[in-house]
Amino acid sequence: MRIWFNRWFTTVTHFIELIRKNDEGRRFVFFGTHSNRDALYLQYCDYAFTEPSVSGDEYIEFCLEFCLKHKIDIFIPRKENVLISKRLADFEAIGVKVLVCPDSELMETLDNKAAAYHSIMQKGEESAELVSIPDFYVVNNIKDFKIAYQTLRDKGHTVCFKPVIGEGATGFRVIEDKIESIDLLFRRASSRRLPYHYACEILSQQEVFPDLMVLEYLEGPEYSIDCIASYDQLYAAIPRMKGEGRIREIVDHHELIQLAHRFHHHYQLPFIFNIQVKYNQGVPKLLEINPRMSGGMHFSCLSGLNLPYLAIKLLLGDEIGQLKPRFGIRASHLEKEMILDKDLFA
Repeated sequence: MRIWFNRWFTTVTHFIELIRKNDEGRRFVFFGTHSNRDALYLQYCDYAFTEPSVSGDEYIEFCLEFCLKHKIDIFIPRKENVLISKRLADFEAIGVKVLVCPDSELMETLDNKAAAYHSIMQKGEESAELVSIPDFYVVNNIKDFKIAYQTLRDKGHTVCFKPVIGEGATGFRVIEDKIESIDLLFRRASSRRLPYHYACEILSQQEVFPDLMVLEYLEGPEYSIDCIASYDQLYAAIPRMKGEGRIREIVDHHELIQLAHRFHHHYQLPFIFNIQVKYNQGVPKLLEINPRMSGGMHFSCLSGLNLPYLAIKLLLGDEIGQLKPRFGIRASHLEKEMILDKDLFA
């Protein structure tokens, strides 16, 4: 079968290798595309191509043409996955199975962090206790930003902010009351912290800026929960704690596993998804929900579950049976040098 990964994170290399080495001996041919020819995961594909620098419906047309031209059987998208979900019928019409949640409204909600928070809060008002939400406000001008900041400070919170729509920690900042000292400057390799007055200076550059979430900063440990599911059943939830530096721990965390089951019960998100939470004063609070493979999911596969291959089996309608992940695993990773194959591209 022919699988295509469009523009993805570099860590998709691990997913490609996991699928390729599946324990059932099923054979796949991998296609990869990216706008950057030097994207490292392309080196792990059987065929690599550069993508055009387009977006929206124009990008979907590129995807459909690519699938037809290369006889793609399975498409695993990251770029434009919300719009791809809206256009699933077009892919199905040409015989392509797409590993994406087919509920495009849910995809759109989860893509917007504020909308996801409001959705979960609404279910909470309907007596569905899913997960705690941090105190937050959505602003798009400096006046409202200052009001939100002061309101959160008055509640005793350290304050942070991040874009309403974005991936990972892009745009995330923690607001400090003081200018960074020389001591901290020399001890920090990098910092996502900035003084309040500096944040105001930056945000004052525009009368209206893209929606920004201003919220309480969560001080406790952070967990990423990788989940494999059908519409009706959550087969496994694997909590992965982010330790110091590059340390990751696969933990049998009952509270977080139950949280994942409650979420799936109410949203029926299929195939593969990820819930990120962080603790504050002993309470796990939601960071975000990713309706796709998470960038660090390969660590969760150390539990003995080949999550990307299992997701493909669910997409194809195969049975996957009972899953028993192994917990209690601590792991990290090393950098790896790589010579780029200049002749890889077709």
